[in-house]
Order: sequence, then C-alpha cells, then structure tokens
Amino acid sequence: MKIGILLGSTRVGRQSHKVALHLEKELKERGVAADLIDLADDPLPILEGHAARSAQVEARVQALSARLRAADGLVFVTPEYHGSFSGVLKNALDYFWEEFNRKPIGVAAVSAGKLGGINASTQLQHVVLSLGAFALPTKLLVSEVHSAFDEALQVKSEPIAKSTARFLDEYLWFAGAIVQAKQVAAERAA
Repeated sequence: MKIGILLGSTRVGRQSHKVALHLEKELKERGVAADLIDLADDPLPILEGHAARSAQVEARVQALSARLRAADGLVFVTPEYHGSFSGVLKNALDYFWEEFNRKPIGVAAVSAGKLGGINASTQLQHVVLSLGAFALPTKLLVSEVHSAFDEALQVKSEPIAKSTARFLDEYLWFAGAIVQAKQVAAERAA
C-alpha cells in the first residue's frame, strides 16, 4: 500500500510539517510506502479555472495529480487557522476531484492551543466526504504543537505518541479494508 501525506501549510514558521514528517517516518517504519506532498514545495495559485492556467501551473497540477492518483490512500495534515483548516489546503483540494474518489483519507490537525485543531479536523472530514472519499472517523489531533517535538522531530509527549500510534493503527486497517474491497470489485468486473 502507498499512502500520500498532503501537507496543507506553506506559512513561514509553520509547525504542521513536524506532524507530516513524523507520520511519514512512522509509516515507513511500519513497512508502508509514504509520499509526503508538501504544498510549500509545489505551490498552486488560487484556482481561477482551467483556461487561466499557464503551462508551468498546468505541469505542476499534472505532477501533483499523478502523485495523488498513485496513492492508495491519503492523510491530510493541516494547522487550524481561525477555527478551520488552511486555505492553502482548500485551494489544493479544489484543483482535484477524481484523484480522491473512493480513497480512504485520514485527517491530522495541529494547533498552538490545547484543542489540537478539533474544529479544523471536523470541517475537513466533511470536505473529504464531499470529495467522494472515505473519511476515517478517528482523527489525529496535536495540541501545543510548538512543544510537541524535539529538534530531531521526535515526539516529546507520551499522549501524542500514543494517539499517533492509535491513529495509524486505525488508518492502516481502514485503508487496507477499502483497498482490498476495491481490488475484489475490480476482479469481479474483469
């Protein structure tokens, strides 16, 4: 199985990248292929429509589309901004649709405060359903993200380490069940 991690923050000084990098490391340690898709590395302009795209933007969109399609499932990582998920992530999601269709998607949210991005994660799960994807009911919430990791990006908090392990256990079971069901359906159709 291959899991894409879509990092929805491009802000200078961002903290959510720590969670994305940690998830990537944990997945690889579990023997799962992981592709960290960082929107800071592959920025997309505000979506204005297909006709307005330059050749450079179209190439970037096609490259991101290929990476999203190659993933059997995805984890969206977002900071909570003003009680919601990031605008950068919403803009990226608006560029794509078929790439998410019938895929298992987990949500990880971070915040500087004690609530760990609960509002962002709940809203993002609703968007996942609108994309025609399957939202994992379990969320990964990382509160006080500024102090949650050390300089080597190791989790400093036992509760966060436990919730990350539980999130990945649930996500991999969920994603595995959906991927297997899709394979069975494809075999029957063939």
